[in-house]
Amino acid sequence: MEKVLEIMDLHVNVEEKPVLKGINLKIKNGEIHVIMGPNASGKSTLAKVIMGNQQYEVIRGDIRLNGESILNLEPEERAKKGIFLAFQYPVEISGVKTLDFLKTVVNNIREARGLETLTYIEFINIFKNSLKELGLNQQFMYRYLNEDFSGGEKKRFEIVQMLLIKPDFAILDEVDSGLDIDSIKIVAKAIKKLEKQMGTLLITHYQRILDYIEPTHVHVMIDGKIVLSGDKELPKTLEEKGYKWLSENLYNQV
Repeated sequence: MEKVLEIMDLHVNVEEKPVLKGINLKIKNGEIHVIMGPNASGKSTLAKVIMGNQQYEVIRGDIRLNGESILNLEPEERAKKGIFLAFQYPVEISGVKTLDFLKTVVNNIREARGLETLTYIEFINIFKNSLKELGLNQQFMYRYLNEDFSGGEKKRFEIVQMLLIKPDFAILDEVDSGLDIDSIKIVAKAIKKLEKQMGTLLITHYQRILDYIEPTHVHVMIDGKIVLSGDKELPKTLEEKGYKWLSENLYNQV
């Protein structure tokens, strides 16, 4: 069964100020959509609104998962229905061990999907393998969530969570930010591992991660609107010419 996440004419305000101004996107499982754009163009706002952040006011439009609106669902309900968000700035939670936190999250999501929950030993084995894939040692199981992690470790640990949850749709907000070349390759490999079974919305500023992940669609967002869409060649043009060129030539074809 084909799974679809659809954003339809989405208008969003923050403190009564328009931030998203009519976003339309349709993401199917097996597709990788990339959103690029200058700072403060609304990219991270879109990610948070899809996940259900209540700080943002949806004033028009809809977000539908497999044909059903999810606008009235809480973030945890959206997660149970198969949406995952890797944060641009992962939150530290002192006193909560990653092992305990993720075992609870994964089993709650499995239960919501009608799957058997994992035993302690089953989860530890899967957790160890996922950590290894992202180049993190087993001590991360017993550390407090994101506390004293480096910036790169936080980003890689977000992808560990994605591997454990196996979402239908992954919203990845600048997962390549702050990563060195080796870490980018590791993260890209993990994303590719699940790419056929999930739909991906990858927000990035740079071409470099796209050297290892081949997007099916690339969109450029400026001032809360998607102003241009294209294929995997579009980011190369943007790297060469910049967003200023695009702003000055919005009606020209790349």
